[in-house]
Amino acid sequence: MKISYDPEVDALYIRLIEGKHECRTVRLNEEIALNIGPREMLVGIEILDAKEVLGKGQVPPITLENVRLAEAI
Repeated sequence: MKISYDPEVDALYIRLIEGKHECRTVRLNEEIALNIGPREMLVGIEILDAKEVLGKGQVPPITLENVRLAEAI
């Protein structure tokens, strides 16, 4: 999973599945869209106006719970 933020357009993107996928977009509202890939798999989530939608004027901190980070080989 990869989370990226573009401050120029105030957009947050959460990519759940890596790689290129042909997706269709399902808009939940004006700010939030889901990218749906093959076999109805959720590939990513786009959030426009992210500061307003998520953080009351700022990008909120990210907390990971019960997540094991990949170990270096």
